[in-house]
Amino acid sequence: MIAPHIGILGSDSEDQERQYAEYRMRQGRALVFMLPPEAVRPLLRRLHRRQPSSQLVGDDPLGALAEFCADLLPLPPLDTWLQDVRENPDAYVDSLDTPAGAPTAAAPATLESRRFRGAGTDWVAALRVFRDEDAWRGFIAFRAEHGDPVHRTSLVFCEEGPRQVRDRFRSFEPAALESFLRSAMA
Repeated sequence: MIAPHIGILGSDSEDQERQYAEYRMRQGRALVFMLPPEAVRPLLRRLHRRQPSSQLVGDDPLGALAEFCADLLPLPPLDTWLQDVRENPDAYVDSLDTPAGAPTAAAPATLESRRFRGAGTDWVAALRVFRDEDAWRGFIAFRAEHGDPVHRTSLVFCEEGPRQVRDRFRSFEPAALESFLRSAMA
């Protein structure tokens, strides 16, 4: 029997808020990469006026700029975005596959979550994916239904696109998920 499917959105509001924050960062990053260099400089000046450079030192400057750009974009509020993703999950998956907006190894996207029972505990297995040159790679992050620690596998997926990674993840039986969990906990 296949493990119960949660879907593209996480199982609780914390997961959904994290996914929304990931979405906003991807949109902000996409804007940064679309702009010519002469348009980025004024944005950086505005960012530095808003946030002292001492706070940016040591942080991810591109991430700070992407976050700033996400605030400038007319992105939907969380509730509207959640409803849209529920109604159009494949469009959300397809939106990940853009050169500038694709998730990266440093900032992977949660593509799907599933519940299963393993080792006497209820778990959520979240498929985390990113684009790596011409391939999509992914790993599984496990979180106990009522616990904070996250255990993750090494990279276990390498496919042409995010839909193929999602389909492979969906094909895993609960016993396979439990095996991956055991290896992640080792």
